[in-house]
Amino acid sequence: MGNRSRTEIVDSILDAAKGEGETKTKIMYFAFLSYNQLNEYLSILIENNLLEYLDGTRTFKTTEKGLHFLQMHNEIKKLLPQTTTVKND
Repeated sequence: MGNRSRTEIVDSILDAAKGEGETKTKIMYFAFLSYNQLNEYLSILIENNLLEYLDGTRTFKTTEKGLHFLQMHNEIKKLLPQTTTVKND
């Protein structure tokens, strides 16, 4: 897996937590992040109301704002052509 942008990482986290919510471990594996990286992103996403922590079930769930972000990000991906970089040696 190549380098991902922060936006792509946020997309992965929000995608993992949509629906009924997910545990920290499942989000970490789904988004291919280390525990420290995940904690940084979770704090930022909660602070910006894209993700919420459900204390009773100890899970994270994507908010309406987060779902809107996912929708907009997917629309942008459709508009931009996929490019691949080929290295010539």
